Amino acid sequence: MFAVIETGGKQYKVTEGDVVFVEKLDVNEGETVVFDKVLAVSLNDSFSAGAPYVEGATVTANVVKNGKARKIHVFKYKAKKNEKKKMGHRQPYTKVQIVTISG
Repeated sequence: MFAVIETGGKQYKVTEGDVVFVEKLDVNEGETVVFDKVLAVSLNDSFSAGAPYVEGATVTANVVKNGKARKIHVFKYKAKKNEKKKMGHRQPYTKVQIVTISG
């Protein structure tokens, strides 16, 4: 049993019990979030794909943590111009645990 959901402009294949890092959501830790943009659902022996979304299908998840990913370093350099710039970036994320898939 699995589902393909869309959140934050990305698609995730999830099953019940999975822990997934998604783009930051406006939800506090410990709350539940319902993903209604379900692209495909496979329950037991049946499979249904949406055009673009499956009607009535939802995926419920608990928010485990809101945080930031590891820092990446961005270095801009222009040759022969004596131009250098070092920057860093930490992408915010939301860690969710999938509870139920209903379709």
